[in-house]
Amino acid sequence: MRSLDVHLLERGPDTLTLRYVLDGDLSRLRLPPTREPQHTDELWKHTCFEMFARRTAEGTAYLELNASPSTEWALYTFDDYRTGATPARPSRPPRIQVTRTAHRLEMEVRTDVRNLPCTGAMALTAVIEDDRGRLGYWALKHPSPKPDFHHPGGFLIAP
Repeated sequence: MRSLDVHLLERGPDTLTLRYVLDGDLSRLRLPPTREPQHTDELWKHTCFEMFARRTAEGTAYLELNASPSTEWALYTFDDYRTGATPARPSRPPRIQVTRTAHRLEMEVRTDVRNLPCTGAMALTAVIEDDRGRLGYWALKHPSPKPDFHHPGGFLIAP
């Protein structure tokens, strides 16, 4: 993999739109085939693009979005660091558009957040599975010795 870029395209009271761009030899990665877009747990066990956002600027509650190149997705709310996990049901499911070439995977994820406030700091992350099944964990910062995307020190993008 040569690079991974994440672009925050839109962050409003109703919609959150992200674009993930993975550049490299995609034949050396395990990318799931396209499936029916639906809520699916444990997407993080394979190639998956993620976003974490505090529900408010001062609170510890946060939202987690997982989006797979398969177009499957998952949304969860947490009351605090890794506690109180609840599957979130947006008023409309996230829309995931995937474009693949031999050396580029681009994924745009548009999520309705009307009833899921996420106005605080964010973390943009990814899990990338190579062709041998090894997982790589990508984040702006890993604040603990082991990768932990839920760690409060990883929420670096200001509201």
